[in-house]
Amino acid sequence: MKKNRSETGAACDGTPPAAGAGPLGLVAGGGQFPLLCARAARARGREVVAVAHRGETDPALADEVSRIEWVHLGQLGRLLRFLREAGAREVQFAGTITKKRIFRDVRPDLRALNLWNRIDRRLDDGILRAVADELAAEGIEVVPSTLYLEDLLAPAGVLTRRRPTREQWDDIRFGWNIAKEIGRLDIGQCLVVKDRAVLAVEAIEGTDETIRRGGRLAHGGAVVVKILKPGQDTRFDLPALGLRTVETMAEVKAAVLALEAGRALFFDRRAVVQRADRLGIVIVGLKGDEWT
Repeated sequence: MKKNRSETGAACDGTPPAAGAGPLGLVAGGGQFPLLCARAARARGREVVAVAHRGETDPALADEVSRIEWVHLGQLGRLLRFLREAGAREVQFAGTITKKRIFRDVRPDLRALNLWNRIDRRLDDGILRAVADELAAEGIEVVPSTLYLEDLLAPAGVLTRRRPTREQWDDIRFGWNIAKEIGRLDIGQCLVVKDRAVLAVEAIEGTDETIRRGGRLAHGGAVVVKILKPGQDTRFDLPALGLRTVETMAEVKAAVLALEAGRALFFDRRAVVQRADRLGIVIVGLKGDEWT
């Protein structure tokens, strides 16, 4: 078990611990977000202890935290025991989990099986809320993944040089309203449309595959809408945009990405916008109260 940070919670530069003294737990999936969360918390004087998922989490996370525990997907009892023994009373969820793995690569322990059998609707938000309840029963509070990273939230407005055409604005509005209705059912966060026709709805396959599926049907010019589901627990699983999203759109010649300002994570913003400009892709951040 690697220890490479102060166990007292003091940052390397002497910054005093932030509000919420004690170690911050981090339940980490894939991608760069867990690393960013760990660095931001440390910069605010928090010690960070992490539960990392084999086959998902970047091994580099070990260098960003004081303690790390590697688990297989489904080892809920082990996750809870580690956080409890590490003294974490607050925990963040950050990073992606490949949802299709639940049918082929999950190793549930007894705690996870008991929880799974109590969940009636095995949809994203319902599962995460149930896990949060298990943590709460252990005296551990789930805090927002953006606790120290609010600057990662997408801004409002047209973010690229190219602006949507009138027809694309029509598709954005059409897709936005339908995506919100699909979101109420906790199915997915992403919708692909063209000429006010729905081409693809995100399910368990994830955003990239949804974009590919809808984009191929569109034969170019698709509009991708990614929203926060109504009633979604904003502590975890916020919609996210990064370079891979734009590259996937380029594969199928999709034209527009619309996301919810202030309620979606926007990674590597400058690089993404520059890449979108080179590809001729429009990115726009929308305020929800303007589109309901």
